[in-house]
Amino acid sequence: MELVEGDSSSIAIMNCPSCGAALHLDPDKDYCQCDYCRSYYFPDQNEEGVRVFGEESPSNCPICSVPLAYATMGGMRFLYCNHCRGMLIAMDIFTALTNQLRLQIGTLETIGTPPDPRELERRIACPQCHERMETHRYGGPGNVILDSCEKCCMNWLDHGELMRIVHTPDYSRQPAVEVS
Repeated sequence: MELVEGDSSSIAIMNCPSCGAALHLDPDKDYCQCDYCRSYYFPDQNEEGVRVFGEESPSNCPICSVPLAYATMGGMRFLYCNHCRGMLIAMDIFTALTNQLRLQIGTLETIGTPPDPRELERRIACPQCHERMETHRYGGPGNVILDSCEKCCMNWLDHGELMRIVHTPDYSRQPAVEVS
């Protein structure tokens, strides 16, 4: 079971608590349905709004080296570290998820503190291809340093970075206001 960037197919992630058959996480869903008894499984959302499924992925966290878990937020799937709460998100899903969360929960009128420039010196390996991820300033709002793997089209976000991006106004996407 490998998380593939932009993969829209169903993934068997764990066994049904009711009958033991395979549960599948379908695209754009925050729950699983059993193919055998048709029951549903809804993991609770954590304080960040992430639904973490019990099944571990074959990929390890680049920070703590523990297996990443399958997770969803807003019906979009990614991998999540239950230890450091970091997220491995496909680049196309990252953009869609950020936009969706901005519409759902809105932004705050804060800019946030600038990141520590020493964060740019961090070197972590991509959980999928194991090559070094590029560490760079995120081009959008939130004053966030991201780690990206262009080869795998994946972004690593440390705990809290997604919400900093979502809550910070993105003035570059707003239409210009004419002053008379």
